[in-house]
Amino acid sequence: MPDFSDALVDRLSRADHVAVLTGAGISAESGISTFRDPDGLWEEFEPQELANVEAFLDNPELVQGWYRHRRQVVEEAEPNAGHRALAALEAHVPAVSVVTQNVDDLHNRAGSSTVIELHGNITHNYCVDCERDAAPGTVDAAIQHGQPARCPDCDGLIRPDVVWFGEMLPPDAVERADAATAQADVFLSVGTSAVVYPAARYPVVAREQGAYVAEVNPDTTGVTDAVDESIRGPAGEVLPVLVDAVADSDGGAEPTP
Repeated sequence: MPDFSDALVDRLSRADHVAVLTGAGISAESGISTFRDPDGLWEEFEPQELANVEAFLDNPELVQGWYRHRRQVVEEAEPNAGHRALAALEAHVPAVSVVTQNVDDLHNRAGSSTVIELHGNITHNYCVDCERDAAPGTVDAAIQHGQPARCPDCDGLIRPDVVWFGEMLPPDAVERADAATAQADVFLSVGTSAVVYPAARYPVVAREQGAYVAEVNPDTTGVTDAVDESIRGPAGEVLPVLVDAVADSDGGAEPTP
């Protein structure tokens, strides 16, 4: 049984706004590796070799093919109990904002209403020139014909809607994450090592602004010493029990799926 405090359950049950920061740990529970499959076609490449503008411009077909593979891995995965529990928390809290470092779309697919994607979304593609969204299947069709995917409107190259090494985070996403952190009564840091900035600062900032901050992680993290409590365990085991406890304090709503 996950070991969390009555204080956390009480603060969650009385909260007007809960903000949640999620990282690779919650996606790993759905079978998504941090960047690549250990025995896959792309094992010979390091992420830094492909996930940058220079590599893309030098060999767009190679980079598009790698991200097509990563997207297929993501699309075959399913939201896990941790994702679903965060969506279910919305039945007990007026506002829940999920700020995620993941690009896999699993929070959206689990049903969370407010998902702020700091690093983009691998299921989306867009033109580097005119910035129009690429129609689904554009990259797949081009790769099957042995050529780079290009925009049908301006002939610009199509790239994944993710943040590459050396790029800034989307300003709109950062602004929304800042606002969610500032408004939070409770802040949960879930499945993230909390060592990559600027995301790692959100739990610390939330506590400085008066939020009750808890982390859910099997291991100690970069913010363990700065939070109100640490719950040791994977998100898929901890969060459903935590949300059920909040439901019970609400008067017994439906259990977390």
